[in-house]
Amino acid sequence: MCHMNCTVRVVLLSGVLAAVGCAPPVDVPSALEVTQISSGWFDAGLDSLGRKKIVPSVSFRLENETDDELGFLQINAVFRRAGETEGWGTKFIRVAGTEGIPPGETTELLRLDSNRGYTGEQSQAEMLGHSEFVDVQMDLYVKHRAQQWALLETLDIDRQLLIQ
Repeated sequence: MCHMNCTVRVVLLSGVLAAVGCAPPVDVPSALEVTQISSGWFDAGLDSLGRKKIVPSVSFRLENETDDELGFLQINAVFRRAGETEGWGTKFIRVAGTEGIPPGETTELLRLDSNRGYTGEQSQAEMLGHSEFVDVQMDLYVKHRAQQWALLETLDIDRQLLIQ
C-alpha cells in the first residue's frame, strides 16, 4: 500500500515539475512597460586624479502588463554614445526573484548608473555644455528565467544634471 501511494506521489510530482518546465515562453518586451522614466547626468564625485565626474543615469519602474506573475527577471543596461555601436558602460540588476511582479503591479523605482562618464576641471553644468560632449542612449535588455536577453527599450539620456 505504501509502495503504491509513494509511486503515485512521485508520478504527480513529476507531472507538476514537467508542467512548470514546459510553460510557454513569455514575450517579455510585450509583458513589461517601462514607466515613470527620468534620465540625466549624476554627479559621481571625483575621479582618481581629482577631477569632477558625471555619469549617465536612468530611473524607471517596470509594470507587469500580463495576467500572470512575472518572476526571475533581470535587466542589463548598455550605455552607448550617440553614433557609436560600442558599449560605453553597463549596469546589471536582478529585478525579481521567486517573489515576482504580480499582474498589473509595478516594481519599486529602479536606478541604473553607467560605470563610465565624463570628467573635467569645470563644473558639471559646463561639462554638459562642452563642445566635445556626446549624448548617450541606454539600451535596456530584459531576461525572464532561462530565456534569451531581449531588448525592452532604448532611452535617450537627457542632457540635465540630476539631484540625488
